[in-house]
Amino acid sequence: MRDAGVPRSLAVVEEEAVMSRASALGVVALLATLPAWGQDTVVVEEEVSLRSPRSGGIQFRLGGYKPLIDEESGLTGTPYEDYFGGESLLTFEVELQRYFYQGVGTAGVGFSAGYGEKYGTAKLASGADAAERTALRLIPLSLNAFYKFDYAAFEWGIPLVPYGKLGLIYTPWWILKGTGTEAVGGNRGSGGKWGWGATGGVAFLLDVLEPRFARDFDSDLGVNHSYIFAEYTYADVDNFGGPGLNLSNRRWMFGLALDY
Repeated sequence: MRDAGVPRSLAVVEEEAVMSRASALGVVALLATLPAWGQDTVVVEEEVSLRSPRSGGIQFRLGGYKPLIDEESGLTGTPYEDYFGGESLLTFEVELQRYFYQGVGTAGVGFSAGYGEKYGTAKLASGADAAERTALRLIPLSLNAFYKFDYAAFEWGIPLVPYGKLGLIYTPWWILKGTGTEAVGGNRGSGGKWGWGATGGVAFLLDVLEPRFARDFDSDLGVNHSYIFAEYTYADVDNFGGPGLNLSNRRWMFGLALDY
């Protein structure tokens, strides 16, 4: 509504000026929001482009290792059960992996090394318990080829990654009695066994729990992805059916895996 004392033409001019200023302010406000939209787009694109390329991985795993010593052919008695109560050795392993194929899944080769030990009570020739302690120690070494189906995790957002391994195993071992290596019949209680093993497992991709932390982990340390996993190994470690100590085993292991 215009004032009664103002000419009609002047009131119209003022009203149009007010509307023009309001329209201009609206356009400025709209333009002010555009850099923010563009900035968000740039940030997302940068986060994708800054993901470092994967070349390999590392696994840390822990589990039990119960050698099938008492199942040796021609063996009399159950020495492992008698000395160690039939319990597993607590074993820790580290595996380094190199990726040679990344497409519908990931394939490559890995080398792992571990250590396990178990203490028990030494025995006298009569079979009675001795005052000394005895221990069995192992260093499982393996070279394997592996494949893991991580395509579904990266492309479809399914965080479960099944995988499999097949490899060659060599396991040095020695038995301690007191503070020295056990000797039986003039022979030192130590040696090494060859064999083979197959492993199947499933890993859970931790990135889905904290995506931003996963991106920071990559940009700061070069770790592309992290997982927790469980795996089962079937291993025959008896010099491919030869005589002597049977270090074959069937075991579960659990751990943490990182892609880099």
